[in-house]
Amino acid sequence: MSEPFSVRVTVRGYETDVQGHLNQAVYLNYAEHARWSLLQAAGISQARFLGRGVGPVALETTIRYRRELLAGEEVDVTCAFEWGEGKTFRIRQEVRKSDGTVAAEVTAVGGIMDLKARKLVADPRDVFKELAADLGLFGL
Repeated sequence: MSEPFSVRVTVRGYETDVQGHLNQAVYLNYAEHARWSLLQAAGISQARFLGRGVGPVALETTIRYRRELLAGEEVDVTCAFEWGEGKTFRIRQEVRKSDGTVAAEVTAVGGIMDLKARKLVADPRDVFKELAADLGLFGL
């Protein structure tokens, strides 16, 4: 299996809390940044989703904090899609320090919403297959 998609982020001082640690809410921003970076790398923009009348939705997100992150540290945020049957998919992500230590694990459940019907599409893979230039980034 190939390495998951990854983006590098530098922890900025204003993202830290009173203890000097990366604020817990910022992990969500890093995970979202990695997901949208993957979509962009695959050739899918927000405009392409809207043109198709659909949009990605987050249904559940879980974060497991493993190690502290401090201002100035560089981290790699990974992103790997996992497919099952039905209307949803999982996205597994790790926030890794430059030495490889896992600082956090993020697991998300998502779907693709039909913006007119306001319901999840039956098989989100169909939308990705239609819109993506690089299906390999989604494991398809």
